[in-house]
Amino acid sequence: MGHLRADFDGDVAIVTGAASGIGRAILAALCRAGARVHGLDVAAPGPEATEDDFRTAPVHHAVDLCDAEAVERVIAEIARAESRIDLLVNNAGIARDRALWKLADEEWQAVLDVNLTGAFRVLRAVASHMRASGRGRIVQVASINGLRGKFGQAAYSASKAGLIGLTRTAARELGPRGITVNAVAPGMIETAMTRTLPAEIRERARDESALGRLGRPEDVAACVLFLLSEAAAHVTGTVLVVDGGQTT
Repeated sequence: MGHLRADFDGDVAIVTGAASGIGRAILAALCRAGARVHGLDVAAPGPEATEDDFRTAPVHHAVDLCDAEAVERVIAEIARAESRIDLLVNNAGIARDRALWKLADEEWQAVLDVNLTGAFRVLRAVASHMRASGRGRIVQVASINGLRGKFGQAAYSASKAGLIGLTRTAARELGPRGITVNAVAPGMIETAMTRTLPAEIRERARDESALGRLGRPEDVAACVLFLLSEAAAHVTGTVLVVDGGQTT
């Protein structure tokens, strides 16, 4: 089977939630493709990807997306150090799964603060730099559960549905400046977080899949790289579902 080959030599990329899981796979794919990548996360990078075959070394920034001033500061620092920002992947996300009648206000707010408001803050900060340069590629990592309902995921589903709405509005607003904004909507992906889920939930997701398996972080990363590449220059405001047929 072939692999997506993309060349991002000279491009400066920002990936949020880059320390593990899908974010780490996206960071790794961009480093292999030659981009200068800045990873934003509250946690230190995990060991999920080897850097032996990286063409560039990522730079990690400890930042809490719930801190508006910190977000503005780190984006300004990156722009000042690199003199440009070309690519953004808004991937950071958390979940607080429970039925809505058991969901506390602070749990609801925590999920919205990271998944939606945090993404907005990064997008807003980056947009000014991309608008000035007249180019840019943005991908936001949503979820199939932002396109459908899912028992126990009221906050998560609402945040990802909001992220899709933000994506489509940003595509309209930034398109005239040569900036594309798209989203990917993964199904269940094999990560450290999903491996802690009860076996019956994982099996149900596998049974839903037309391909009979859960996705890998690299499956999502490949789709993100396509949307960041010039191959997708005329694609904006869309949601690319990466779920192995879970929603088919």
